[in-house]
Amino acid sequence: MKTKEKLQEEKAAILKGIAHPVRLRVVEALACREMCVCEIAELFNFDRTTISKHLSLMKGLGILDSRKDGLNVMYSLRMKCLASLLSCVEKVVLGQEADMSALFCGCGSLSNNDREEELNA
Repeated sequence: MKTKEKLQEEKAAILKGIAHPVRLRVVEALACREMCVCEIAELFNFDRTTISKHLSLMKGLGILDSRKDGLNVMYSLRMKCLASLLSCVEKVVLGQEADMSALFCGCGSLSNNDREEELNA
């Protein structure tokens, strides 16, 4: 079992992993549908190598999943709750009331009860 410190470090790593405008946009795009690297690269004025580095970092953190489809690599959002979290953050940025729906999801290994206990600890 992971220590609380290790768990907090891993959570911080995931949040750091999306703390870049390009990666935020990728997460928001993949919240809508699975996309290949070439489609994701078209969203930006970067070459595929730069986008691939961002995707690799997020995949390594468990944020994204990938699969081969012929010659293409298809990416999807593994942590589907990030779309809700980013929606909540956007509401705050816009000065709107944020809700708590983004706090609990089934993405992680903890159940909602375990997550609530962790928050109350």
